[in-house]
Amino acid sequence: MSDQLVQLDRRDDGVAVITLVRPKVNALNIELLSQLEVVADDLTANPPGAVVITGGDRVFAAGADISEFGGPDEAKVVGQSFRRALDGVAAIPRPVIAAVNGVALGGGCELAMACDLRVAADNARFGQPEVLLGIIPGGGGTQRLTRLVGLSRAKDIVWSGRMVDAQEALRIGLADRVVPAEQVTTAALDWAGEFARGAVVAQGLAKFAINSGLDGSLSDGLDIELESFEQVFGTDDAKIGVASFLEHGPGKARFSGR
Repeated sequence: MSDQLVQLDRRDDGVAVITLVRPKVNALNIELLSQLEVVADDLTANPPGAVVITGGDRVFAAGADISEFGGPDEAKVVGQSFRRALDGVAAIPRPVIAAVNGVALGGGCELAMACDLRVAADNARFGQPEVLLGIIPGGGGTQRLTRLVGLSRAKDIVWSGRMVDAQEALRIGLADRVVPAEQVTTAALDWAGEFARGAVVAQGLAKFAINSGLDGSLSDGLDIELESFEQVFGTDDAKIGVASFLEHGPGKARFSGR
């Protein structure tokens, strides 16, 4: 039986917590990625209110397991494992927040970027150091990083292989909040809890529209938005929210999550 390398905890407040547990630095091997893919698929089929992904108090994830590298054939297997797992995380139809302590390097940085939002410890460091091994990112680093920080910054980070500290990450959009290291998990859980108390189906549809709209023209994106806008009015939460606004004003609705 394989070791449990990815733990899932569905909390009473509607937040699901994914924890990577592969000592010492949460190197992302094929087995861990396979387990992460299964967890992500479960959270997509039966969505919580929001999701937090953490690697623990000392490290988020130091990157891929280099011992599994080899030639092109091995690279294909590793790359496909990353693609399935991280696409699965990105597809969860709820807000997904990475709680980043310590380092998020290589595949660890790519996992953090597959999340919707990133809360970083003040001592956190991000990076795509693959070029220092003579290779390139293979888990989304050239694509998700560019979408987050822009073309020139992504090229600098990938070409140099340098580490980005928490304050720079915040400034360039690689991190969304920076807090003291001892507060990272709590801050991420609190933020996720706020989302989980909201109109979670509407949040999921908004996430789909935002992400899908990046892949095409503005016109295509507006079509996706219109379809999602029409769809959301079939939810209980839309009925609750509109009725509450008309009776009590904004911000008073208590949503059912349906």
